[in-house]
Formats: sequence, C-alpha cells, structure tokens
Amino acid sequence: MYEAESAEKIVLTLAERQQIDHRARRDLVDVVVSQILSGLLIAVICWVVASRSAAMSSLAGTGAYVLPNAVFALRLWLSTYRPGGASPELFFIGEFLKIGATILLLWLVAWLGGDQVQWPAVLVGLVAALKGYAVLLVIKGFRAK
Repeated sequence: MYEAESAEKIVLTLAERQQIDHRARRDLVDVVVSQILSGLLIAVICWVVASRSAAMSSLAGTGAYVLPNAVFALRLWLSTYRPGGASPELFFIGEFLKIGATILLLWLVAWLGGDQVQWPAVLVGLVAALKGYAVLLVIKGFRAK
C-alpha cells in the first residue's frame, strides 16, 4: 500500500485559502507585467541599436506571446474566485490554446508585416516575453535579501 493512500487529507481554513488565492492573483499579474516590461525594454534597445522597424518587430514578437498569455492568466485569475479553482484539464487546454494563439499571431505578423518584419527582432521580443518571469524572479530575489 502506498503511504500517500494512507496520508491524511490537508484541510485549509478559509483564511488560508484566501491567502493562497490572493498570492496566486498577485503572482499572475506580476508575471504578465514582467513579460510586458521585458518586451518594452527590448523594443527600446532595438530602437536605439537598430531602427524603429526593429523596435516594432520586437514588439510584435512580444505581443504574440503576451496577448494570449494575458488572456490565459486572466482566466486563471478569475478561477481563483471559484471554490474549486482551475481544474488540471482546463489548465492544459488553456496552455494548448495559448500556444496555438501565439503561432497564429506570429503567422499574422509574417502575413501583415511582409518585408517590414525584422525576424531577429521578432525572435528577441518573443524570447524576452517568454523569459519575462526570470526578470521577476531576479527582482523578487533581490527584494528578499
């Protein structure tokens, strides 16, 4: 018999649940904001180092990830107000839809942008948004010390 099967179920008080939900909401907002700020920083760097077109391309790359992620984060944020929260199934479906929306938005950037798109800048903006949480971890790490 597994030990986990014989383990007691953890029961949280209402105050503990509210505290966990509050922190989850704050963390979701923090992640999206850090992704936006990372993308904006990269856009400014692209503008200074390369051109306005590179800055706009990097913003397109950032937006291709941040927009679907913000919608997904909003969905998760709203689910913290439900008694059961988000189910694992809905989480994975949301992740799948987020990836699909990102691919669709990158396709739209290519289709609408044509020759104006600078793909290295798009990729740098995309990576900045994908790794925006790392900036958040560094900032929170400095705050903890």
